[in-house]
Amino acid sequence: MTTTDSTPVLRRASEIAYDTVELAEGLQKGVLLGDEDGTPNFNMRRFILQPGARVPRHTNEVEHEQFVIEGTYQVGIGEETHTVSAGDALLIPAGVEHWYRNDSDDRGSFLCVVPKGDDEITVREP
Repeated sequence: MTTTDSTPVLRRASEIAYDTVELAEGLQKGVLLGDEDGTPNFNMRRFILQPGARVPRHTNEVEHEQFVIEGTYQVGIGEETHTVSAGDALLIPAGVEHWYRNDSDDRGSFLCVVPKGDDEITVREP
């Protein structure tokens, strides 16, 4: 664990800006806590999957720890497909292929915590 002189931070929901993610139509990302907040070890983001959103099979160089906030949607991890809903938690190890699909009529969203460091995304299918 990194030792720092971090200062406590409170970010209000109204302060979070959500941007469209180029990787997939219907996917948005908001950085809840990140570099600008002085996070020493992890960044926390919220992803929103609009109805019909599809995120292609891809890998990341860092692990992802996720917590489903709302909705029900499918997540592929490796060769397995899981239907997840609010309250479920996932660990996607670094380098493991994964994808998301929201076939419902309702929005889905999840928190995603990742360790600091460079993260390269490699799309495995268009």
